Amino acid sequence: MLTLLLRIIARDLLLAYRRRSDVVSALFFFVLVVSLFPLGVGPEPELLKSIAPGIVWVAALLASTLALGRLFALDYADGTLEQMLLAPEPLSIIVIGKVAAHWLVSGLPVVLLAPLLALQFGLSGDSVTVLVVSLLIGTPTLSFMGAIGAALTLGLRGASVLMSLLVLPLTIPVLIFGAGAVSARISGMDATAHLQLLGALLAATVALAPWVTVAALRISLD
Repeated sequence: MLTLLLRIIARDLLLAYRRRSDVVSALFFFVLVVSLFPLGVGPEPELLKSIAPGIVWVAALLASTLALGRLFALDYADGTLEQMLLAPEPLSIIVIGKVAAHWLVSGLPVVLLAPLLALQFGLSGDSVTVLVVSLLIGTPTLSFMGAIGAALTLGLRGASVLMSLLVLPLTIPVLIFGAGAVSARISGMDATAHLQLLGALLAATVALAPWVTVAALRISLD
């Protein structure tokens, strides 16, 4: 199963490299949204610090949602997904591999870019560290939750809009705890509780989301 998992990740990374314009557009959207707020709000340091966690997390959430459309769509279009359903290997392993590849393409770059973009808001080193840790824990959760919405709307007309309506309400707790961790650190409080809650959400989604996604895929293909 580990071999299958690694092969699925490598395959999806190769497909993402061949369609790297889609990947770059999502990352450019993240950078653009985060960078425009300081220009629009003004140079007030305390105001920028207070709004920084919410801005970065909302931008990360929207960028992750933009990249969800291709999670299963290409395999569905060429019939590969149906062959995966008929394979003897557990489909949940395939789903985990595809979600992991999605995170490596859309989530990990966001985590790496966040410290540079946070400099625009004047965040301290400790606050930037908490921001990176929260994104590192929270963005995989967004990918697993998004996989459920992508599977439920597979093949539907206007799938991107429906997927956003399904996924965004589910991600509200991640957004609250992720931004709350950074806000707590900016205020001088301990962010451990928020990070632990993010970790609990990640553990729950890793355990449950693959099975829900498999069921949604079977429903969409029937």
